[in-house]
This record gives sequence, C-alpha cells and structure tokens, in this order.
Amino acid sequence: MFDAVFTEILNAVQALLKSGGIANDGFFILLQMTFPILSLFILAGTVVSLLTLPQEAEIWAKLVSVSDGKTFFISHWENIIGRASSSDIAIDHASVSRQHASLIRDERGQWKVYDLKSSHGIFVNGEEVSESSAVNYGDTISFADYAVKLEPITAAEKHRSEKKRKKIKPMPPWSMLLLLTIFQFFTALFLIINAGEKASIYIIPAFALLTVTMWLYFVDMHIMGIKGFEMEVIAFYLSTLSLSVVGSYAPSSLMKQSVSIIIGVIFLICFGMFLRNLKRVQTFRWVMAAATIGLLLATVVFGERKYGAINWISVFGVSVQLSEIAKLCYIFAGAATLERLFKKRNIGLFIMLTLVSIAILAYCSDFGTAAIFFITFIVIAFLRSGSIATILFICSGAVFGALLIITAKPYIFKRFSSWGNAWDYAAGTGYQQVNTMVAINNGGLTGVGPGNGSLAERHVAAADTDLVFGMLCEEWGIFIALFAICCILTLAIFSILSCINSRSTFYTIAACAATSLLIFQTALNVFGAVDILPLTGVTFPFVSNGGSSMVMAWGTLAYLKATDTRPSASFATRLKRSEQAPTAEALRQKGSRKKQERSDT
Repeated sequence: MFDAVFTEILNAVQALLKSGGIANDGFFILLQMTFPILSLFILAGTVVSLLTLPQEAEIWAKLVSVSDGKTFFISHWENIIGRASSSDIAIDHASVSRQHASLIRDERGQWKVYDLKSSHGIFVNGEEVSESSAVNYGDTISFADYAVKLEPITAAEKHRSEKKRKKIKPMPPWSMLLLLTIFQFFTALFLIINAGEKASIYIIPAFALLTVTMWLYFVDMHIMGIKGFEMEVIAFYLSTLSLSVVGSYAPSSLMKQSVSIIIGVIFLICFGMFLRNLKRVQTFRWVMAAATIGLLLATVVFGERKYGAINWISVFGVSVQLSEIAKLCYIFAGAATLERLFKKRNIGLFIMLTLVSIAILAYCSDFGTAAIFFITFIVIAFLRSGSIATILFICSGAVFGALLIITAKPYIFKRFSSWGNAWDYAAGTGYQQVNTMVAINNGGLTGVGPGNGSLAERHVAAADTDLVFGMLCEEWGIFIALFAICCILTLAIFSILSCINSRSTFYTIAACAATSLLIFQTALNVFGAVDILPLTGVTFPFVSNGGSSMVMAWGTLAYLKATDTRPSASFATRLKRSEQAPTAEALRQKGSRKKQERSDT
C-alpha cells in the first residue's frame, strides 16, 4: 500500500521536473555550487556560536575566610580544595596542602567535606574529620590554621551571576533550520534527477521523515525552554549527508537509515534526561559494565562473520552491530564522580572490564573497535588516576598485545601488510583504498553530485560505511567533506571547553571519553580510506550507513550536552527550581516560616 503511494508521488515529481525543464546540465551546475554555500551558512553560525560564546560559571555557594573575609565562590558540585593553582578552590596558605580536601554537593543540596590525606587535617566546627563530614551553611571548616565558613550566596550575588549568565545567548536555530531544510530538499531532488527511472521510491519519504523529525525536535525543545541547539544542528546536517550516501549507494536502506536517525534523536532525549540524576547514574554503573560485556558476548554467540570480522547479528531480519551500543555503555561504566574516586582510587575493576572487552573484540577480529575502546580507556584511566607512569605501562602492554593479535590473525595481518602500499596491492587488499583515492580526485571542489559517484557504480565494498569519506569527496566535493570533519572537531572542542565549568567529574570524564571516541573514530575512517592509517573497518560518526552507528553517534551527544552549563542550553543538566542552590535570604525565610509554624502549634 505505502509503496504504491510512494511510487505515485515519485512519478508526479519526475513528471513535474520534466515539464519544467529542470533536469539539465545548467541546473546541475547551479545545484553543485549551491550546496557548499548553503553548508557554509548553516555551519558558520553554528560553529561560531559554539566556540566563541563564553560560559559563565554557575555559583552554588561560597567559602568566606574567618580571618580576612576573602570569598571563594563554589562553581561546581564537586570541588578540590588546596594550595595548588589547579585546584577548583585555590587557597594560597602555607598550612594548606596542595590537594587538601574535597567539597561535594549531593542531589539534595547537602555539602560534604573529605580529607584527601592532608598534612595537617580538617576540622568542622572544631571537631577533627577523620575521613568525611557533612557541612551545613554557617559551619566553620578549618584547613589546619586557615578557617572558612560555608555560606549560601546572597540574593544580590545570585542576581549578578544570573545577569551575567543571561547575557550568554546561544544563536537562535530557526534561520539555520530553514537553510538545512532547503539543503535536504535539494539533496532529495538531486538524487531523484540523477537516478532517473531507477530512482528509489523511498527517497521522498526518507528525507521527509528527517525534515519533520528535525522540526518537531527543535519546536518541542523550544517549548520546554531549551535554547542551545548548535550540537543538534551539526548532527542533523551530518545525518542529511548520511541519507544522501545511502540514497546513492544503497537506496533500499533509505527508510531504515531514516528510522535509525529518529531512534537516535529519541535516545538522545531519554539518555540526556537520565544523566540528570547523578545518584541514579552511580547506581547504574554496574549495570552498564555488565551490559558492555553482555553486548560483546552476544556478538560472539550470535554474530555473523563479514569481511573477516564478527561484528553483526541479525534480529528479526535486521542487522545490528551491538559493539556500537557497547561503546556508550563502556563510557558510562568508566566515568565516575569525584566522591567515588576518593573512596576507591584504584581503577582495577575498570581495567578488568577493558581487558575483557578488548579480548572479546580481538576474538571477533574487530580490530577497529578494539582500538577505539583502548583509546577511550586511556582517556578515562588518565582522568581517573592522573598517573602518567601507569598509562605508559598500560600502553606498553597494549602495543605488545596488538602485535600478538596482528600476527595471530591472518586477516588483520593481511590488512597491515598493504598499509601504506595500497597502489602496490591495487588488485588485492589495496583495491578499496585505490578506488577511494581515485574517487576523491574525481570529486574536485564541488563534487560530481549525489548519486553520480563511481564508488556506487562499481559497488566498491563498504563505500557507504568504512570508505564513506571517499563518497563524500567524490559526490559532494572536498569542501563539504572537510565541513563534515570540522563538524566533529567543533563538537570535540566545545566539549573540552565546557568541561571547565562542568558540574560533576562524571560529566567531565564521560564527555572527554565521548569526544576522544568521536575524534579517533573519525580519524580512523578518514585516514584509513586514503591509506594513511590501516583500514580498520570503523564508521564516520553520523555519516556512514548503519543504524547502530547512527544511534551510537546521537547517544554520544548526551554526554557532550551534559557538560553544557549555559542557561537553558542543555536538557541534560537543566535543573528544577527545587534543585537550585538556596540564597541566604531564602534560608532565613524558611527558618522564619518554621518558627511561625512552631509558634502556631
């Protein structure tokens, strides 16, 4: 039934194009010039908005020196206090250790101070703290000879802070959305014209679903009070390129890819809201660790071997790559709050999780995913331990293990043997990269147009997944291919900048790990396609064909948005009024109400 409707719509569009004389060389050239210009206008404002807007720190409370009245504003939920300049609250006093204590706020707004094995100890209201102690507003905390009082921020201080933060206004998305809608319309039109009578009946509904989903998302989030949409604009732009690639290489998968984008958007919303509650997050860390192993083991048991690796399973006729979802679970399990790091400084259990995960991936010959897991591990391990010596020791062991895997796995060894010499193996293991490099050269600056690429015509294996950068360069041109890379870099840079004001160590570690995953995976895909790095079989985030990869890419946005503390810019960290730090006036009013209630009783 639906196929008949889609066929009628497609025939009507093609008839309209022919009657209007649109399908001609002049129109093609005009469209090819239009795409880079549209991309520039869509992305320029987005990138500038993300990278140039200052992020004013949130203020939750303050420490006031008893001796000289100096004020230290608290801008995180989890704070290191010490003499070191890198501390969240730096106190330049001889009796204060370099890392003396931590001050942590829980979900209820209760503060707690921890002694970090300081030289002279901690005292709360004159009582020595052996390990940790709750701290209420008005209490005195003594770091040896230096005493401070924990106080709520005043109404005037809160007003000044909010006034500064309200000046930070993300760019409104509506003009960019309109341009992106035009971009999507012309992309679908180009695919229909180029395919002619062979045009897929799913081109129009697939792009229509993408456009409707995009507008519904932004309108719904705007109604909820969210204002920062730059990351999502980038994600929808890259997803549009993904639909173009699929429509050119595997048009029968258009609806599947479009539905995957919708699932990814829903997952972003649900996962982002889940990350709001840190207590809940900590409870689920073990569940996520088990899910990581479970997903990878399910691949071993039920997986199918394709191109030398076991990384796909079939569920009700749909191929799923569970290792992509395992990446999100792995990051979740690896990140930790500051309080947990102090209770258990070693990362032994996380190392065990990593070793088991990489061992399973090695058995599956999924070398690309194993490399991504390892790089992500290095980032998380360094942020959790801070020990460079430990990281170097782990890296040495990993290099030795990688050499063993390469020599033990003929398929992987064969791949590495042609690395850097693809032209010498043009008829064998270098066939894919040679064709990709030829395609990149053919594309020039503006490309040959969606659907006109030689990789699709020759049905070069993995052209829409592992070699998708070649398809971008050939069909869209080097400009748009570089724009796609810049999109990933922009997400990464913004995430790193946002970590400075991140509320929790969990958000910081998770965002840095997700960023390293996106960057490293993009690098493997791009450099592998042009034979600078081995072709390891990983996807380009948001762009490559594949539902699992698409959902994973949208899921990583939740980690990145969790660090975005701009006012109303992220549903992942937006708090209810009841969760906001109380002011001194609010506490006094609350106390007055309680006294009145007791008096009435």
